[in-house]
Amino acid sequence: MGKILSEGLGEVQEFIDICDYAVGLSRMFDGKVLPSERPEHFLLETWSPLGPIGVITAFNFPCAPFGWNAAIALVCGNTIVWKGAPTTALVTIAFTKIITQVLSDNNIAPTVLTTIVGQGESIGQAMVDSPTLRLISFTGSTRIGRIVA
Repeated sequence: MGKILSEGLGEVQEFIDICDYAVGLSRMFDGKVLPSERPEHFLLETWSPLGPIGVITAFNFPCAPFGWNAAIALVCGNTIVWKGAPTTALVTIAFTKIITQVLSDNNIAPTVLTTIVGQGESIGQAMVDSPTLRLISFTGSTRIGRIVA
């Protein structure tokens, strides 16, 4: 599978742009203290990571949707299990290598990202059925989306 150069560059740029957004967003997790209508009470907003999340991406949009999910998930303190489409495995592997290098360069354990490359729906189904993955983001067909939901 492949894309024309301009579309491929556009996907990479979207990944870069969401990373910039996520960095800015990470500076706004301020834990607001809000008034309550009850006397002598208040509301405290806190951010709590979900833990490991799953991201399943499609062949025709192989990197941008992963970037959208990964950037926000990481700044929120989550780890990621990414299953790219088997027909674009080289994109999945290349992006994983780049991301793990960036993480390592910034003293972040590259194990916050786990990548799965393989054939068949059994991998995606195992991710969907896993009690460990508390959130699954899926990009793909409506038919499979209904199964994932």
